[in-house]
Amino acid sequence: MDPIYLDYNATTPVRPEVVRAMTACLSGPPGNPSSQHRFGREARAARERARSQVARAAGCRPSEVLFTSGGTEADNLAIRGVLEASPERRHVITASTEHEAILHTLGALSPTRAETTILPVDEDGRIRPSDLESALRPDTALVTLMGANNETGVLADLATLGAICRQRQVLFHVDAVQMFGKVPFSFSGLPLDLASISSHKIGGPKGVGALLVRDGVSLPAQQTGGGQERGIRPGTENLPGIVGFGEAAELAAGEVASEAPRLAALRDRLEQGILQAFPAAQVNGDRGNRLPNTCNVSFPGLDGESLLIALDLEGVAVSTGAACQAGAAEPSHVLMGMGRSAAQAGSSLRFSLGTPSRDSDIVGVLEILPRILSRLSATGSAPSGQGHL
Repeated sequence: MDPIYLDYNATTPVRPEVVRAMTACLSGPPGNPSSQHRFGREARAARERARSQVARAAGCRPSEVLFTSGGTEADNLAIRGVLEASPERRHVITASTEHEAILHTLGALSPTRAETTILPVDEDGRIRPSDLESALRPDTALVTLMGANNETGVLADLATLGAICRQRQVLFHVDAVQMFGKVPFSFSGLPLDLASISSHKIGGPKGVGALLVRDGVSLPAQQTGGGQERGIRPGTENLPGIVGFGEAAELAAGEVASEAPRLAALRDRLEQGILQAFPAAQVNGDRGNRLPNTCNVSFPGLDGESLLIALDLEGVAVSTGAACQAGAAEPSHVLMGMGRSAAQAGSSLRFSLGTPSRDSDIVGVLEILPRILSRLSATGSAPSGQGHL
């Protein structure tokens, strides 16, 4: 059987159209977008074409697209930049299930620079708007929340949460890395001030992303250098990566309407098969309000890491959580934040689908997984820290 890749929330294969666009850029004439000669002008034009492609896909103006090295840098730039722009305000609000790029950044800031309120989520992984309202203070500078959780796929109610921020005149940043290109997204159509997006989640290259910054929002640079990206993100641009990102964004945006229902049908078929094979399994997250490609399941009494390894040996790639947490000894902070026990969190797997996913992938997994579940159940595999494998 051919290998089956079901870890698209970690990263995606670079699409052939993107490879062609990047190859043409890499093999074409040399040119720094900041240079004034013909080669520089051509490079600059390629960069701006990509900026327009990303802007159209994100529903914003090209002037609002600030290229970065990826989602983590975009998150850092948003948080640190907003706090520096408003030193009289140092209060930031986030949630317990956020990505480490948010939580670790806030944790690294000194108390004199940032005071953080971490909102709880309900058992389905959703933020209660009333909790956000209660947490806002006169010195709140920023609310930073995920648009879609990377582990469960749960979607935030950005319209409602953003409206609350607008009413209180607080900037709203969304980590949209997992939702951009997978569900309809419009920066201008939502009450957002900043949003982070990334290329490698949508069939583009790794090492490039963008921070969308609403026109009029002040954002100081967090590193010193030249005047690239309006002086906010200095350094010679990764032009081949940016060109690839633009191509990937255009392709993904053009396919959302057809891909979302197709992937949701495959995901639902996978879930149904898992629940039939292992009736005690529990799907984590709001099943009616999540990314169409994501399925997070706990297998009570089993160890998620053992399941992952067993599937990997059969040629199936899945995840026990976020890729940036690989090797971490602690159970998922996302599932723990949703009220799951350490044993439940430690027994979980994330299945995430992508554009190349087909019916045959689901059929293959549902042939392999029941056999693995039966074997591990018979050998007494227990969640990490709960027993021997």
